[in-house]
Amino acid sequence: MKTEDHSERTLELAGWPVRVISYKLGDKYLATADNVSPGANIAKAQGATKEEAESAVLAKAEERLARTRTMPVDY
Repeated sequence: MKTEDHSERTLELAGWPVRVISYKLGDKYLATADNVSPGANIAKAQGATKEEAESAVLAKAEERLARTRTMPVDY
């Protein structure tokens, strides 16, 4: 199978930069979200439409990033 309708965008979720990649594979759309700098996968989702897949992956990523603890850095 060959991917179609590939798109990539960067946005901010819960204070973190996130790259969202979506594409069509066969008859379904797949989407992934990763943190931009090291590119670690945060969430994956699929849907019947591009909007459905992206909406699901953004919801999962935002929920997971909101639970991420940050520690203050003293210099």
